[in-house]
Amino acid sequence: MIRADDDRRAVTGKRRVAFACYADQERLPGLLVLLRSLALSNPAVCEDFVVLHPGLPDGALEPARRLHPRIVARRAETGRRLDVLRIRDYDTVIALDAGMAVLGDLGDLLRMRDGVGAVPQLLPEDPAQDRRVLLDDGLLVIQTAALDEGLTDRLEGASPDGGALGGTLDSALKDVLVRVDARHDFLAHRLFDDAPVPEGVAILRFTGQENRPGYAPANEARARFDLDDEAFRTAYCALPGGKHPELLLHCAEPLLATRPRVDLARAVAEIHRQQGRYAEAVDALAPVAGRDVDRPRCHQTLGISLMALSRYEEAERHLLLATAAADIAARNFGQLARLAWLRGDESAAHEYARQGLDADPTDGTCRSWHARTLPATLKRERADAAAAPAAEQYAHVALFADGNENAGDKVLPENVRLCLDTDTGPRRWLPIHVHRLFDDRALEQVNARRGLVIGGGGLFLPDTAPNGNSTWQWNVANTTLARVDVPVAVFAVGYNIFDGQVYRRARFAESLRALVRKSAFFGLRNRGSVERVRELLPAELRDRVLYQPCPTTVHRRLAPGWTDPERRDDTVLVNCAYDRAGLRFGHDYGHFLAQMAAAVRAVGRHAEVAYAAHMPTDEKFVDDLRREHGITLPVKPLYDATNDELRDIYRRTRLVIGMRGHAGMIPFGCGTPVISLVSHPKLAYFLADIERPEWGVSVHDKDLGARLAERATGMLTDHAAAVADVHDRQRALWQVTQENIAELRKIFG
Repeated sequence: MIRADDDRRAVTGKRRVAFACYADQERLPGLLVLLRSLALSNPAVCEDFVVLHPGLPDGALEPARRLHPRIVARRAETGRRLDVLRIRDYDTVIALDAGMAVLGDLGDLLRMRDGVGAVPQLLPEDPAQDRRVLLDDGLLVIQTAALDEGLTDRLEGASPDGGALGGTLDSALKDVLVRVDARHDFLAHRLFDDAPVPEGVAILRFTGQENRPGYAPANEARARFDLDDEAFRTAYCALPGGKHPELLLHCAEPLLATRPRVDLARAVAEIHRQQGRYAEAVDALAPVAGRDVDRPRCHQTLGISLMALSRYEEAERHLLLATAAADIAARNFGQLARLAWLRGDESAAHEYARQGLDADPTDGTCRSWHARTLPATLKRERADAAAAPAAEQYAHVALFADGNENAGDKVLPENVRLCLDTDTGPRRWLPIHVHRLFDDRALEQVNARRGLVIGGGGLFLPDTAPNGNSTWQWNVANTTLARVDVPVAVFAVGYNIFDGQVYRRARFAESLRALVRKSAFFGLRNRGSVERVRELLPAELRDRVLYQPCPTTVHRRLAPGWTDPERRDDTVLVNCAYDRAGLRFGHDYGHFLAQMAAAVRAVGRHAEVAYAAHMPTDEKFVDDLRREHGITLPVKPLYDATNDELRDIYRRTRLVIGMRGHAGMIPFGCGTPVISLVSHPKLAYFLADIERPEWGVSVHDKDLGARLAERATGMLTDHAAAVADVHDRQRALWQVTQENIAELRKIFG
């Protein structure tokens, strides 16, 4: 397994969140109850769980590891709250106690961003004075950035007695204390005389007094989580609604080992498939393949997974079987159309798309494939391919977007071509879609051209159009690649791993090595990608990986006859992205939306704020902003624009605030100032390359709204200086690009 080194989270500022609890031998049973209650009450939550212990043998924590996949064991120095306050490798630490049972949603705690949250408790020995303090075993929600360096020193000499340390905590944390609703740390000993647990209690804490008669409802609430492993796993898997994929796998796979169930096997297979483990998805369904229950959906998961492994004939059989279910028939005909197109059979793709439309005339995927494979469309494409003698053309492997696909992907191929020829059309270029199987027919076409260019775009990505031949986006086997006998140039490709993503197959490393060896030029579009890819290569190949900026960033230098605008519209364009939203935002989407609302209001006092949608799904931001914060933004649907129209919109605005990579790079290339909303490493890499990291703000930044408004206002106030700075930054990128273009001209003759 090859881990993605971008999974460091420092690049995007993504918050690292952990739960923590102290447990010695006596507290271990309580820890297990706590873990079960956390999972069963918050099934979609699975963060690191730090177990602080006094030196327990490793085997002592094995029961905890059976309940939770992310147990982090650490030796405690004092056995007190001081140990929790010493944890500094997470941004947020939610400190719990082994005497707690989680009964409700902890989302409010996970979303906290300020100070140290706690529930001051009334001292039981003196209730008349209504004096409340922080007790040593109480809940703490710690933002580690809020802790000053002297805190642990001030607590070091405190008495280990809970009350004394509580008083010390009070004084030490008073400047950063954030009061949390009592329902998140509700003391069970308040429920004397068999009082019921109040509705809405999220965490019930037991102090030992509840062992006496009179606390039956409280003890019953906790006893619900006193389960053996199998009962816990069964209960978790049976919960309705969304469950965390990692925790579901952790619970479901042991159950499947002893009692195969079709519904559970398919749930496990779907998780493997969605996380890019396609072989594991196929294996998960093998024990139940002959069962009758839910067969069409099992066939659907099998078919999609087999297609991702390039086992195309098997995939087609299973997808055809999946069309037997009326409610998913169109979806599977759409997959069959794509499968046929991948294999170069446009007529079969057209027929499958037609059958899908018969099943559901509103299905957008089938409608798209039907239009894409119309005989008239194919005839025009073939005529274009014969527009010039083959020996005068370049073959170009890229993601060629059409329809309502990502607007940035439509611009990219044209800009790559401009680096070699002002004629970017079919007379000089043979397009080869990166996702289609690169078979003998494609090989013959390439070898008849003057050379092969691969780029641009973030093609090194494991989960977009997966295949079993290379495991990145170009669907080529090493044996076929070895038979290419014209010069090969990889130009401005990106290593597009998100925080939290991994390449799980050694096949990628093999394919990468073969491609680097084959290429006469191998250029990646930011230095971060260069570093990540070099780490995956043997020493003798690393120096062959070079830096080539994305050509969209120098468009005003590339485009023939380009002129900068004499005047600009008094507008600021905002763009957000929602693909892989969990990886982008984590627990912080509500915070992001509120901060953006504040920024939009502030920036709106200086210019009109509008929204630039690169894809239809980008418009979720506009809907959420209107619903949650009452702000309505006009939308520019860039996915419907031509390349020239898109660039004209970007060149005439005063500022672009974008989350998509090309919502920053394209306007920058048109000479427009940009601010990046950093939710992916590639945006930070680009800003580092142009030595302007201050042009980026993390979507996780606690003060996102204020920082964004301040930087945007500064650029708008002195706009001429901001534009001049863009032009100056562009010069360095253009110099690198010119040098690389000169090298390509030598390579291709």
